[in-house]
Amino acid sequence: MANGDFFGEGCLAGQPLRMATATSMTECSILRVQKETMIRMLHNEPAMSELFMSYLLSRNARIEEDLVDQLFNSSEKRLARILLLLTRFGKDGQHEVVVPRISQETLAEMVGTTRSRVSFFMNKFRKLGLIDYNGGLQVHSSLLGVVLHD
Repeated sequence: MANGDFFGEGCLAGQPLRMATATSMTECSILRVQKETMIRMLHNEPAMSELFMSYLLSRNARIEEDLVDQLFNSSEKRLARILLLLTRFGKDGQHEVVVPRISQETLAEMVGTTRSRVSFFMNKFRKLGLIDYNGGLQVHSSLLGVVLHD
């Protein structure tokens, strides 16, 4: 999750059960808002409504991208894409070279593969000079070639 993200918004649409898990990669503060309060804010606060709608639209686009990624791309490409997303690659000059601390098990869950496959690909990326492990996981923009290459 990133600064300004929402989670648990499914309850606003009547979802009785949580459909996803939110994981913070860094220390964060969370504000819990009761459903009734959120509905009232969305009706009465245009700035809040605009922020929330923007979040929902970008999240929807990301879900569609993730679905296409899962259906048509290999585990290797999905891992490369996730590593780039974790560095915010391509996000209005916000690119961070170092990925927040994350386990290979968590990466495997995100990719939809096993930890051993993630380990194999991470070693491959390191040997190719696409990532480094010096003081944390560093991702080079050249990793984008893995995602774009057929």
